[in-house]
Amino acid sequence: MPDDTSSEAYADRLRTRGSAWWKRLLRVQAIYRWNLRRLKPGFTLDVGCGIGRNLDHLDGNGVGVDHNPTAVVEAQRRGFTAFTPQEFAVSPQAKEGRFDSILLAHVVEHMTSGEAVELVGRYLPFVAPSGTAIFICPQESGFRSDSTHVEFADFESLRRLCEDVGLRATKTYSFPFPRFVGRFFRYNESVVVGRR
Repeated sequence: MPDDTSSEAYADRLRTRGSAWWKRLLRVQAIYRWNLRRLKPGFTLDVGCGIGRNLDHLDGNGVGVDHNPTAVVEAQRRGFTAFTPQEFAVSPQAKEGRFDSILLAHVVEHMTSGEAVELVGRYLPFVAPSGTAIFICPQESGFRSDSTHVEFADFESLRRLCEDVGLRATKTYSFPFPRFVGRFFRYNESVVVGRR
């Protein structure tokens, strides 16, 4: 298992995991797609977009940024607008207030809380003053499943992240099952939405 989220091996892992025949057959992403869409994120800046899974959930109504150049190329190959951080910084997309929301899905747990504050702070100016920030993180079982995870992010730490970047947490919930299920079900998520 790759230990570096910027490596080609990590991008290959994302591609392989998402293309399993049984996942396609059972449409396992459908409920996560529904969950993201019901938050009505509008035009979204997907920070840590990987190969574009959430951009797909949003029907491409957004722009992705990822520090893994191989993942960015794959997201572009799939038809999404995606950039490395350096490319995004000089792109026409990098305009203050351009986006309705910022999404960090399965990103915060790959860094320390201080690094998360810095990352969100770097991209938050691109979100409209009336916009939202959406944070989605794995719960205990999902956190344990990946050697690239650094710091567990629960509801409290995600609310603190909101406060540290000048947001107020307005919605907090466990998905798709109640919070206790996250101890043993790998795909249970903590969702926190913040506003200015």
